[in-house]
Amino acid sequence: MAQGANSFATFLILCPTSFFLGVLFSFFPYDFPVLWTSSPATAEFYTQLETHLQFIHSAPPIVPRILHIVIAVGLLGFFIKLYKPSEANALFDGASLVLYMVGITVYVANIVKGLRVVSAGEYGQYELVEGETAVGTKDEGAVIGREDSLRVLAASNTILALVLVGVLVLQAGQWYAERKEKEELEKMNREREEKGRGNGRHTSPAGGGKKKQ
Repeated sequence: MAQGANSFATFLILCPTSFFLGVLFSFFPYDFPVLWTSSPATAEFYTQLETHLQFIHSAPPIVPRILHIVIAVGLLGFFIKLYKPSEANALFDGASLVLYMVGITVYVANIVKGLRVVSAGEYGQYELVEGETAVGTKDEGAVIGREDSLRVLAASNTILALVLVGVLVLQAGQWYAERKEKEELEKMNREREEKGRGNGRHTSPAGGGKKKQ
């Protein structure tokens, strides 16, 4: 793949990944007291967190559409880089694409469905998609309550952030590997040229004339 197309595809990957990390960072003030503090969060805090999540889920349709477009832009970048891939593309970009798909799975399976549950306020039910309802009982042990549901959402945000950081690390590793490879090739070319010039200086000129008697 041409260097210009490769750089543009990398740009298409890094921008959505960084954008999603910024979105997740905006949730960090809410996720931190839920997951990373020794003292338990108060009921008032959970109410505030629930209100925040309900506000996010009730955003105008243009907001999730933009989010999904940004996701598609990242996938487009991967497809461009993996079209006729080199060895480095297959290794680094293949692993990055796997992490990116894991992030999409976490987003769809945990975050989107969790937001639907929080917005509906129907904790203790399995209704995550319209038309599908499976009410659980306390004896089943599979139904989680309000606080646990909010903890699961916070943990999903953390998992998604780690996955996206992994994408950035792999892309940075690919850039470093390609840079080192380019430097090695340039060094080898310089040594070859210097060796060629040295051999030329030590070669005697041919076709010298004969000495007259």
